Amino acid sequence: MKKEYDFSKGVRGKFYRPKKVQKTIRLDEDILTFYQKMADEHGIPYQTLINLTLRKFLAEKDQIVIQAP
Repeated sequence: MKKEYDFSKGVRGKFYRPKKVQKTIRLDEDILTFYQKMADEHGIPYQTLINLTLRKFLAEKDQIVIQAP
């Protein structure tokens, strides 16, 4: 082990990943089918795609649109 290490070229947070929480949610079947199809087209997991959509919503600070079923 070295006495000192040089971190001058280090990148802060390079290996940091936000913690994931396992939670059960209920989605309409057509919504889930849409995300699964889109995920297959882009080669990413559908849960990741749903998470990205929710993050975008948060970043844009959109208003909730409530529609009666």
